[in-house]
Amino acid sequence: MADAQTQLNLSKAVKYHYGAFPPARLDYAVLIKPLANATDAIARFDQMLTTLHNSEILLAPLRNQEAVISSRMEGTISTIDEVLRYEAELGSGDDYPEGVRSEVIETILYQRSLKAGQQALEEGRPFSEWLVRSLHQSLLFFGRGAEKHPGEYKSEQNFLAGKSKKDILFIPISPEKLRDGIDGLFRYLNEAEDQILIKTAISHVEFEALHPFEDGNGRVGRMLITLLLWHRKKISAPHFYISGYLEENKDEYIDKMRNVSANGDWTGWCVFFLEALEQQAKRNLEIAEAIRSLYEEMKVRFSEVLASKWSLQALDFVFANPIFRTNKFINASGIPPTSARRFTADLTKAGVLLCLEDASGPRAALYAFEPLLKLVRV
Repeated sequence: MADAQTQLNLSKAVKYHYGAFPPARLDYAVLIKPLANATDAIARFDQMLTTLHNSEILLAPLRNQEAVISSRMEGTISTIDEVLRYEAELGSGDDYPEGVRSEVIETILYQRSLKAGQQALEEGRPFSEWLVRSLHQSLLFFGRGAEKHPGEYKSEQNFLAGKSKKDILFIPISPEKLRDGIDGLFRYLNEAEDQILIKTAISHVEFEALHPFEDGNGRVGRMLITLLLWHRKKISAPHFYISGYLEENKDEYIDKMRNVSANGDWTGWCVFFLEALEQQAKRNLEIAEAIRSLYEEMKVRFSEVLASKWSLQALDFVFANPIFRTNKFINASGIPPTSARRFTADLTKAGVLLCLEDASGPRAALYAFEPLLKLVRV
């Protein structure tokens, strides 16, 4: 955002493509191969999802990974370990302990917003403008974002700046035209007959070009990719995350989006986006298969170490909460307290868990499940 346009360099700025959405035509001769490749890669990933006994438990760490990477793309730097550690402190509440870095809070809010969007769709809410504003409201409701009008559309012209923060790369749609732009976006989503991966590509670049909020547009836009693919049944569970590829290719990502408005190159953008989907699907599959293999390995290990009918329940808790305090394990795992206390001691002694902090007074001990953390650190 800039309130002193005269101090900014607009020589590189590309303006929003008024009157050019949705694209009149795409070159399907160019798109057919990347579309087939992306479709195949996503299908293989989804086949793996359908074989997981509980994808929500096993792949929960990937949501944290996505939150870290997507937030990092906007300059919010945190680590998975930091996020999981503070999640261990927070439980499901909204009160944040003193001393939490704002960057960590923003990353936690990202993954909670994505989860809330998933729950809303599961409850029958439509994929609509309401969902977009709801995601934004939950993403920015606390901390620095609370001053950026959560859930409200922009009232002033915003800009996308380059690395120097002085060079303006893109001028999104103006606030007075935004209402028409939003209506056009959802009309396209609901009425266009484009194949769903093409529709996801087109709607993503349009959302970023509208840049409807004062802040948080990039993060909301990337959440919508996951939720749209799942809502339109391209994936059977909402665990497809694309920010890793987009971060690694951030300059090309930005250039391809700008080229849509500058030169009407919707086909070139779609090629890039489909390649991103293909490559990310392959990576997601590798990580998910590694997590599944670890789970099967640890199913045997937990059974051997714990020798209890509660061993699988303990395993599921640890996979969903790779960093946790003893009190949360006792209260949330459904395992009898006496057994839960013994489990943490036995698993630590066996080298399965790592004790990060010993118990001190009323403060419970803090543990980490390092084998899983090694797979999802970025």
